[in-house]
Amino acid sequence: MINSFKIFNFEIHFYSLFILLGIIIAYFLIIKESKKHNISEDKILNIIFYTILFGILGARLYYVLFNLDYYSNNISEIFMIWNGGLAIHGGIIGGLLFIYFYTKKYKMNFIKIIDISIPGLAIAQAIGRWGNFFNQEAYGSVISLSTMNKLFLPKFIIKGMYIDGNYHIPTFFYESILCLLAFIIILIIRRKNNNLKEGSITAFYCIWYGVVRFIIEIFRTDSLMMGPLKQAQLISIVLIIVGIIIICNKKRKKYKE
Repeated sequence: MINSFKIFNFEIHFYSLFILLGIIIAYFLIIKESKKHNISEDKILNIIFYTILFGILGARLYYVLFNLDYYSNNISEIFMIWNGGLAIHGGIIGGLLFIYFYTKKYKMNFIKIIDISIPGLAIAQAIGRWGNFFNQEAYGSVISLSTMNKLFLPKFIIKGMYIDGNYHIPTFFYESILCLLAFIIILIIRRKNNNLKEGSITAFYCIWYGVVRFIIEIFRTDSLMMGPLKQAQLISIVLIIVGIIIICNKKRKKYKE
């Protein structure tokens, strides 16, 4: 599997390229939506820039901490993010922490900013997963070629999932498709409902992605572990609970009104 190419002797990794592409598309989506809410362009640009920065740092730190035995003996590789090793949950945590403190400092609506950012996050995830494909990571358990053919997958995916002498379930692909579907659903909901309550999009994403990632992790073989448990599934449960809490709070406020 080719995971990079060169332009004028400069090596470009597909992993980094797909992450960058996802960030660029998310950037334009967030800018466009923020204008509809009359949010200061300077502030939203600051939020985007530093959320990306802290998101990447959080994603890498999260991954390194859960693979500390390896990186403590290979310290120089900590900075080689083009080789893979960005945990989306760490990125979400890092980005959320920055947005929380920034919105608190400038007295902005935290939930509104998250609602505006969610579609960009979903499409960035959908695109970024293709970086995992070229790095041959985020794959599932071993399956036979005949089973792969029954999944109606493009030939290049089947070929790319031939790793270490075996074919693997392309879990990256299913997560990418489901994140893309979440993105489309959110756009439809947002377009058809001009009076959408704050937190609705955030709640939907938390529950959707929580369920998706929990199921995906059942089949993955390269998951980060927390003792005997897969940490992604634990975080997924937290996301689902957060989504349900947001919905319950909204209903409670509506009832009081």
